[in-house]
Amino acid sequence: MKPTPIKKELIDKAIRDFGIQDFSKATIREVKQIAAFAEKESGVEFIKMEMGIPGLPAAQVGVKAQIKALEDGIARQYPDIQGYPELKKQASRFVKAFINVDIKPEGCVPVCGSMQGGFASFLTCSQADKKKDTVLFIDPGFPVQKMQLQVQGVKYVTFDVYEHRGDKLRSKLESYLKDGNICAIVYSNPNNPSWICFTEDELKIIGELSMKYDAIIIEDLAYFAMDFRKDLSKPYEPPYQPSVAHYTDYYILMISGSKAFSYAGERIGVTCISDKLFHRHYDDLAARYEGLPFGLVFSTRMLYALSSGTSHSAQYGLAALLKAACDGEYNFRKDIMVYGERAHKLKEIFLRHGFHVVYDKDLDEPIADGFYFTIGYKDMTSGELAKELMYYGVSGICLITTGSEQEGLRVCTSFIEDHQYAQLDERMAIFEENHK
Repeated sequence: MKPTPIKKELIDKAIRDFGIQDFSKATIREVKQIAAFAEKESGVEFIKMEMGIPGLPAAQVGVKAQIKALEDGIARQYPDIQGYPELKKQASRFVKAFINVDIKPEGCVPVCGSMQGGFASFLTCSQADKKKDTVLFIDPGFPVQKMQLQVQGVKYVTFDVYEHRGDKLRSKLESYLKDGNICAIVYSNPNNPSWICFTEDELKIIGELSMKYDAIIIEDLAYFAMDFRKDLSKPYEPPYQPSVAHYTDYYILMISGSKAFSYAGERIGVTCISDKLFHRHYDDLAARYEGLPFGLVFSTRMLYALSSGTSHSAQYGLAALLKAACDGEYNFRKDIMVYGERAHKLKEIFLRHGFHVVYDKDLDEPIADGFYFTIGYKDMTSGELAKELMYYGVSGICLITTGSEQEGLRVCTSFIEDHQYAQLDERMAIFEENHK
């Protein structure tokens, strides 16, 4: 056995000291803390792949617009709970330009990032019909969304889509929907953590079944246009960002400023509610909220109670970003393609040293290189692999924490530095030698 870059005793002690009994269930924050501790104690640089935080500079179009808004005195004013009118207008344009879907500005509501948009969406959907008290996740997915439902006391069910791609998705979805208790269906596209992207046929299945069983779709587009196999960055020209919006009347699109525009620190996004859903009246919502339709319950009740609006100046920044993208003056895809380039290099290193990509295809097509990908190693469990890689100064999170039933880890490309490819190659060579 060759010595590992970091002593096993150091990692094992840190895990014990942090009180983690099962490393396969360690949270992102716990993995991050152990990696930081081990790096400090050992003096060995960690290759950190556990955190899904943007690592690129914020888009300057937004920064300049936000600074100007602050200099003009916008900070003294409360924002309208419905949102800055120009942002609503530009969000409506953005959806048309890049998804080819029509949503009126009234249904485009600024939120404190998609985290808040999701929280408010869950609240509204789960109260719309007393008979529909459960949220369905098409997993793997973002673990915090389930925590939000736990906080709310709302029930949820999940399934791992790994074995249910293509036509198989219909029967699996219907097995849950037929009970009549599903109020909403949630997924991300591209997917966090697997980076799979649903095909048009799969989105059509989801949309058709949502109409048949009257379930609202919550489509998380946090990684907007980041399927780098296609150029989705040209406004009002195909190909467009795929969306269930083409196949159902009742949907919520969550568009985040965090990843596509590297604007994560300002906690800004837009929740775009379809026109028919925005104006739909549900008896249970009407009884509870003075007869208001879905969209106004979302904004004037849920968001108002949560935060009384979204950072005013950040709305100006996002409005400028969306406008520049729609006008063809700013190609946001060019700024973020580096994530795909990093993923390509990292995959090559892992694959050469005996690893495999867990979620490796969208049906017959290899998945895109992007913000995330998934790795496994021979017959090692998620927990075994995650812990073992810590000895080599590499950190990732176990897929089990994302609702996946597969053994492996999520790898994030956002913090990879150019000099770390050689580090990773050297360390994985040792890893391979030690695991023959």
